[in-house]
Amino acid sequence: MLITQETLLGKSLEELTQWVQEQGQPAYRGKQLYQWLYQKGVRSLDEISVFPKTWREQLTDYPIGRSNIEYRTIAPDATRKYLLGLEDGLIIEAVGIPTAKRLTVCVSSQVGCPMACDFCATGKGGYQRHLKAHEIVDQVLTVQEDFQRRVSHVVFMGMGEPLLNLEEVVKSVKILNQDVGIGQRSLTISTVGLPQKIIQLAHHRLQVTLAVSLHASNQKLREKLIPSAKHYPLKQLLADCREYVKTTKRRISFEYVLLGGVNDLPNHAIELSELLRGFQSHVNLIPYNPIEEADYQRPNQEQIQQFIEVLEQQKVAVSVRYSRGLEANAACGQLRASQGLKS
Repeated sequence: MLITQETLLGKSLEELTQWVQEQGQPAYRGKQLYQWLYQKGVRSLDEISVFPKTWREQLTDYPIGRSNIEYRTIAPDATRKYLLGLEDGLIIEAVGIPTAKRLTVCVSSQVGCPMACDFCATGKGGYQRHLKAHEIVDQVLTVQEDFQRRVSHVVFMGMGEPLLNLEEVVKSVKILNQDVGIGQRSLTISTVGLPQKIIQLAHHRLQVTLAVSLHASNQKLREKLIPSAKHYPLKQLLADCREYVKTTKRRISFEYVLLGGVNDLPNHAIELSELLRGFQSHVNLIPYNPIEEADYQRPNQEQIQQFIEVLEQQKVAVSVRYSRGLEANAACGQLRASQGLKS
């Protein structure tokens, strides 16, 4: 089901100014509306106290475009996972990840995901629709409101494949940057890779970080883990990545989920280093986060360290991301919209 009703969230200052004038109000109310939407995170026009009471009463039911928190869980590490109810009744997930110096939001770009990666809970649940830009921005505002602190970083690593919804994702990046006030270099878009899409993203010349999910060191293994990979050979994917770096002058981060006994052996690390030779890149290793629907194992610390050492010997920049929110099923690969709808 597509959303056709116009919402205020997602509009620019100029568009909001035009809207208030169409409502018979003076132009300066456009700036007031803009500030209350993006800085105060208002959920209803009735809450905007600087508006005339009679006008507010007329606008009580006008759609702003905010979701409802249907369920929230907090992990021992303070990570918060949210199930958010959209205007059409569908559910998505967002995750707030706090540290002493930053608050990161992991946002979804689709309801579900069509990529069907074998180790990912989201892909097991199927796909329903793209998210609109305002539905992506809303996730950031919701987490910001719940934590009562400003969001500093946003990662498009939640439900969905962002490059399948490229137009709305790019629009949301610009809103988060220009209207919410988050620097583009604090935004990361993650993709498993789709033919032509990385090049299309490059042409937008954003200053975001691109994270490409490889998860395998050769084409045969990648096709087993990521069914869509058969349409996008590693050779072509990496050629497009090189073109992206050339166009944007931005380094790419390559993500690699370590699956015990599957893709975490020393020969896999050597293959991976050969794939990335000549790149100004960085490999982000992610020890597998277990889900009920897949029978993969998380490698032990010795296996992880061995993989790291081989990459370092091959002069590959590498780090390990030990996912936050694991106990709340809020970690990488664990998001599923049907889970936990209870109080």
